[in-house]
Amino acid sequence: MTLREIKSEITGSLWKVLKVPGDRVAEDDPLMILESMKMEIPVIADAAGILKELLVAEGESVSEGQVVARIET
Repeated sequence: MTLREIKSEITGSLWKVLKVPGDRVAEDDPLMILESMKMEIPVIADAAGILKELLVAEGESVSEGQVVARIET
């Protein structure tokens, strides 16, 4: 088993969490939604597995390239 890091592709803020640690996720599942310039952009799982960690909370700012979650595959 390995941990995969999921990174934000944009700078913005975490608007809504869709999956919580312990949830099983499929590749391409949306994990959370970021908001930037009034646009909503999903953060997508790049692998199937178990969501182990969310590293940001709703309302927190994120930077492009920042690790926002980890999935155990």
